[in-house]
Amino acid sequence: MDGNSLHRSTEKFLELIRKSRFGNLKIYVGLAAGVGKSFRMLQEAHELRKNGIDVIIGYVETHGRAETENLLKDLPVIPRKIVFYKGRGFEEFDAEAVLRRRPEVVIVDELAHTNVQGCKNKKRFQDIRELIQNGINVITAVNIQHIESLNPVVEQITGIKVSERIPDSVFGLADEVINIDISTDELINRLKQGKIYGADKIESALKNFFKHEHLLQLRELALREVANTVGKKIFSEVSSTEQAKSEKVLVCIGNNTEKNERIIRRSARIAEKFNSRLYAIHIDKKGELENKDLKLQRLLVNNFKLAAELGATGELIHAENVADGIIEYARRKGISKIILGIPSEKNFVKRLLSGNLMYKLFERAGKEEPGFDIEILS
Repeated sequence: MDGNSLHRSTEKFLELIRKSRFGNLKIYVGLAAGVGKSFRMLQEAHELRKNGIDVIIGYVETHGRAETENLLKDLPVIPRKIVFYKGRGFEEFDAEAVLRRRPEVVIVDELAHTNVQGCKNKKRFQDIRELIQNGINVITAVNIQHIESLNPVVEQITGIKVSERIPDSVFGLADEVINIDISTDELINRLKQGKIYGADKIESALKNFFKHEHLLQLRELALREVANTVGKKIFSEVSSTEQAKSEKVLVCIGNNTEKNERIIRRSARIAEKFNSRLYAIHIDKKGELENKDLKLQRLLVNNFKLAAELGATGELIHAENVADGIIEYARRKGISKIILGIPSEKNFVKRLLSGNLMYKLFERAGKEEPGFDIEILS
């Protein structure tokens, strides 16, 4: 983003601030650490102050980068609060202090951060959501690997499972999502120059997350995600609320608990793509759930928890027949698309032809008016 682009972006956010009675959210997205998200946020803070906007710094992590630290000068900063946990003091973003101060705009870095136990909210995005609900505008930043439903894709690319994640629904709250794009060669050069990590971490980063091929794929992922988010927002703005939310997606959580997590995440991506409501159900056939071992019951609870984090409405359905239970629920909720996972990739066609769940479901769905689309994920 050059100076002109930054100016246009700031002007757009200024317009949002002046028009809205509620807090607006702007998210800067990057493919990895070191692309310049914090730098851009601080640049924008200075731009907004020139326009007479009351801007404060709620939380920015400079990581010792001189350029970023220089931009913090002359900007009012809310002191971090100290939260004690297990005998240690941890610095955290003080959302309560921001609410008392009530600035027009607050800069809050590291959107995916998990707060230490003892804070009011578990996650920083919850702090930010509270600020927005109280009429405070927020500018924040996150890397693409922290988006919940993209986690399996990032893990497949890099071999690293990221523990700190934000629900996709947080992006739905954003009034603006800006991609901070940088070439992979430039990012690697910044790493080698010590502008991202200390000298002791550079070699390890180059061999792992910051491999050239990894960064290329993450860059494409970031570009595509931001484009999709902007596209959905435009669709929502030009459509009526009823039309924008007319599609309803149902993901069926089966007994294959190892596969469920992947199916739920992919279903959430489908729902997000079409700006649809997402529902998640498990059919408890004849009360069989009580007879399952505790481990399977816990895994099912975790599946529902993940679905909820991704914005789904979850429900345990009791039914004599699984196919009937799914169809009855879909009819009652006005579902347009039903998503299932393949129960077993081995002998799948044979099982389809032998009267299993999916065959029955296809048969029942075809008789419904209106009918349901059925999508099978592996």
